[in-house]
Amino acid sequence: MGTAQAEPAVPLGVFGDERGWADFLAMSDLRWRRLPKTWYEGPFLGNGFLGSGIYAEPGANAVRFNVQHSQVQDHRPEFGSLFGLARLPIGYFTLEPVGAITGIDWRLDLWNAELSGTITTTAGGLSLRAIIHSGQSVLAVEVRPTEGERDFRWVFHPAEAVSPRTDPKFGKPPPAGYVANPPATLESSGDRRLAVQALLGGGEHVTAWRETVRGSTRTLYTAVAWSHPARTAAGAALRMLAEASRPFDRLADGHRRWWHDYYRRSFLSIPDRRLQAFYWIQLYKVAAAARREAPVMATCGPWLEPTPWPATWWNLNVQLEYWLIHGSNHLELDAVTRALDEFRQNLRDQVSAPYRADSYGIPRTTDMRLLNGAGSGTSGFAVGIPGQESPTPEVGNLTWALHNVWLSYRHTMDPRILRDVLFPLLRGAIGYYLHFLAPGMDGKLHLPFTFSPEYGVNAPDCTYDLALLRWGCRTLLDSANLLRIDDPLAKRWREVLAKLVDYPVDANGYMIGAGVPFAKSHRHYSHLLQVYPLYEITWEQPEHRRLIETSLGHWVGFEGALQGYTFTGAASMSAQMLRGDKAAFYLDELQRRFIQPNTMYKESGPVIETPLSAAQSLHDMLCQSWGGVIRVFPAVPPSWESAALHDFRTEGAFLLSASREGGRTRWVRVRSESGARCVLRTGIEGEPVVRDRWGRPKRWRLLPGGDLEIELRRGEEAVVHRKGDRPDFRLGPVPGSPVPPWGLP
Repeated sequence: MGTAQAEPAVPLGVFGDERGWADFLAMSDLRWRRLPKTWYEGPFLGNGFLGSGIYAEPGANAVRFNVQHSQVQDHRPEFGSLFGLARLPIGYFTLEPVGAITGIDWRLDLWNAELSGTITTTAGGLSLRAIIHSGQSVLAVEVRPTEGERDFRWVFHPAEAVSPRTDPKFGKPPPAGYVANPPATLESSGDRRLAVQALLGGGEHVTAWRETVRGSTRTLYTAVAWSHPARTAAGAALRMLAEASRPFDRLADGHRRWWHDYYRRSFLSIPDRRLQAFYWIQLYKVAAAARREAPVMATCGPWLEPTPWPATWWNLNVQLEYWLIHGSNHLELDAVTRALDEFRQNLRDQVSAPYRADSYGIPRTTDMRLLNGAGSGTSGFAVGIPGQESPTPEVGNLTWALHNVWLSYRHTMDPRILRDVLFPLLRGAIGYYLHFLAPGMDGKLHLPFTFSPEYGVNAPDCTYDLALLRWGCRTLLDSANLLRIDDPLAKRWREVLAKLVDYPVDANGYMIGAGVPFAKSHRHYSHLLQVYPLYEITWEQPEHRRLIETSLGHWVGFEGALQGYTFTGAASMSAQMLRGDKAAFYLDELQRRFIQPNTMYKESGPVIETPLSAAQSLHDMLCQSWGGVIRVFPAVPPSWESAALHDFRTEGAFLLSASREGGRTRWVRVRSESGARCVLRTGIEGEPVVRDRWGRPKRWRLLPGGDLEIELRRGEEAVVHRKGDRPDFRLGPVPGSPVPPWGLP
């Protein structure tokens, strides 16, 4: 047992005043000196429900402010999730100046979540400020024109209420009988205008707006409401509009407070200023796209555009979209846990009828209520049955989504998540698998063919499903033990872990499944989930290192079909392998090949999961907390001589702060919220000092291999540094060279 002598109190913390935070985040603000032309270039505002992407109106002398909403969808399940339950476009405003636009100077102020700047025209200029309020589905745009631009105008353009997948460029013909919803009707109520969109499947969505004039300043206020099956959205939109129609600064006051509190929940700084700015933009983006009470993010968040993917995707997209909320200490954005709990009956109803009594599943695509639509409730349509060709037997998606729920539990240690959500739903998700496991001639348990996203070939003993099945059974046994549940299925779960067939492997590493090698370029790492993010097979197991290295190299070595999240997955796997240079290389490749000027991402349509998952890859380089060990700065490139973390949330419900200086860890602080076992791999060289923030020694012991186990009860904290060192425990931005901002500078 080691102890330390009492030392002076530790002035822990990050720079605390608002000016310091504003100046720090200003380094990451996006800037535009050229007019953006697309979703991939322009500013974006949002609050998890309402979203607006801002760019030039094609073919016109105008600026478009999109108006989209994450709850606005169709309600005709007979046409499936991609048509009959698809997200529906609402419309957009055009800001139409008097003179021809000759230049812009815009800034997306992250600290205040506000777009500001000027539009210069041949007739003068327009100064503008715009927000989507953090707590109301309201867009407010304040414009101050010069004399020559006093007669600029706003025009609303309702969109056709039809699935974006019908756009001819995507080549996705709709099902027979599918037609667009009727056109929106434009109505007036005093100085308020409304676009009322009735839906053939019942309900409506309504956009209401008004413009106020105060001196020479004109402010547009826009509110959006949705209702189903009742048609009550108009009243709700008008009430929101009335509440919001205050002077811009008064309206923005609460909005700014919300964002200021949000950012200060954690802090991260690295010398790579381009990547640091990218990271803080992703924190802005995820809070603009997600709320716990909002729908689980669809593929392009609340910023709907023409897309072949106008739904929520559960075979990778959702999982990647939400990973960064854990380390960044933003569990208030966790819609996945809430939605899986709220709509669990739909998870039961969408597995084949013979298995519903004890099974849960989720289809590849759903609407905001987790419904797939066409065929739901019939024999196996929505989820698929292992061993049957149609529908595609992609059955592991719920188990993978529940891994996100498990992460939320592990990062909070909230027993309600474990008891009320994770355990019962995972029990049903694994229960579905158990119906199809069968012993083979080798005495092992085998799966019939299932589908590995998105390889395109069914395979027996699919690696994707074997990994999820192993993780699920192990997690169920651990959870039952924690919850003190004597579950009758525990014997079966242990049997699966003992007898489940090994992962199929060949000379190139992990295969897609038995008899199906990894033999073509493939963007998805579904066949590598056991390495990341499940950590069932890890680099810390020496017997697996060659297999991991071979599999990773073979996967990323196939050029042609690789996409952005290929590189975020490769970066996180490299971080597990302690290869910081390689992880940074993959993130550089991601930015160079795929990330757009405003940090958005595209394949054949707009999607947002990849940049958000890149933020998690950076987390994995700076702190990992799997397997009961908190690893501090495990995969930092040697060129990053400094780095700083504050209140980084880890598994076990710890808040970690740490400083790297001169290429080594200088000090670590850890605070326990749950009293869980605390094991630190600090990287601090020499004899450690372990004390509380008042200088009093803490009890600790050195574990085999050099890790520190520190005794921490709930609410207690410890500081670790090298004996004889006198570090400065205050944190701030680490040194770095200025770089051009994101946007179109």
